[in-house]
Amino acid sequence: MGNELLVFVVMVIVQLAFAGMIIISKLVMDGGMNAFVQSAYRPIFATISIAPFAFFLERKTRPKLTRSILFHIFLCSIFGITANQSIYFIGLKNSTPTIVSAIDNLIPAFTFIIAVPLGVEKMGLRSIAGQAKFWGTIICVGGAMLLSLYHGKVVIGQLGFHWKYAENTGEDVNSAHSNFLLGPFLLIVSSLTYAIWLIIQGRVSERYAAPYTCITLMCLMASVESVIIGICVVPKLSEWALNPIRVISVVYNGVVATSFTYFLSSWCIEKKGPLYVSMFNPLLLVISAFLSWTLLREKLYLGVVVGSIIVVAGLYGFLLGKKMETSAEDTELNKEKLQSTKVDLELQLPNSNGHPLESKQISSEAKAS
Repeated sequence: MGNELLVFVVMVIVQLAFAGMIIISKLVMDGGMNAFVQSAYRPIFATISIAPFAFFLERKTRPKLTRSILFHIFLCSIFGITANQSIYFIGLKNSTPTIVSAIDNLIPAFTFIIAVPLGVEKMGLRSIAGQAKFWGTIICVGGAMLLSLYHGKVVIGQLGFHWKYAENTGEDVNSAHSNFLLGPFLLIVSSLTYAIWLIIQGRVSERYAAPYTCITLMCLMASVESVIIGICVVPKLSEWALNPIRVISVVYNGVVATSFTYFLSSWCIEKKGPLYVSMFNPLLLVISAFLSWTLLREKLYLGVVVGSIIVVAGLYGFLLGKKMETSAEDTELNKEKLQSTKVDLELQLPNSNGHPLESKQISSEAKAS
């Protein structure tokens, strides 16, 4: 019971860490920090914080790094960090934390869509589990389209509480709704790139059993890529200057929202499995919406609220189908193991002479009886 509670608490901490990243990133970008600069600093601090774990924990167990694995890690750095984070932060700049958190729930659906043609996942529409996954995916995408295309009236207005720093940024978080098409569209693309990373990362994990080394190399490559892109887009060095709040943002994003959450999520996956971890994604939506409403004075619109509910409902439908499919596979595997054990035991049974029976003898004696 204590272990169950500990895993639950850890997953809540992970979602709080992610929500903090969204809020503080939105805050500093509204204050003038460029999205490409923000996305360039994050992998740098992530590399610095993860590298010691890779060195001390995996230096004796690290497998040989082949060219093929290195190339796949390079692809992971592009899709999972460089492209994903650049698009993500631009989308956050042109959107709100609530919309960001809602669209993040599309990642499992997009992963399923990409995995089916690659043979990693099965559609299985004839089974209830397959239908649940299929319709859950459709509902997720539909909810994302709704909150992207439909604005509606204000459901929950601004809170009377005023955070002085947020007001001094000179930009109202609700003004992002003037770009309510661009922001969600970019966030959907960001979720798509992350789903591609999950597929590639799955192959890397199977072939290279050194997760800390893998993520260190990935972040190191992404640091170089993001800095090159950032300098090309933002050539003025003054734009790269870090004041105290920007330092807090980039260090927090790299150390807490990347290294710390990666370690905790990996531990929870080991204890309870990836499905259990995925079920906490909607909690990020609730936390982010609350923090954005209280700290950034975000208004919640009808389209965002209804679209978010639909996305979460679709996600849980998909996860339910995935759980049913996994349970069915485990049951079938247990049956095969039981049958194999039964046959092995029969082969070891002695005959009247005291010698083990051959399979043909078992079959003939069974017929005679």
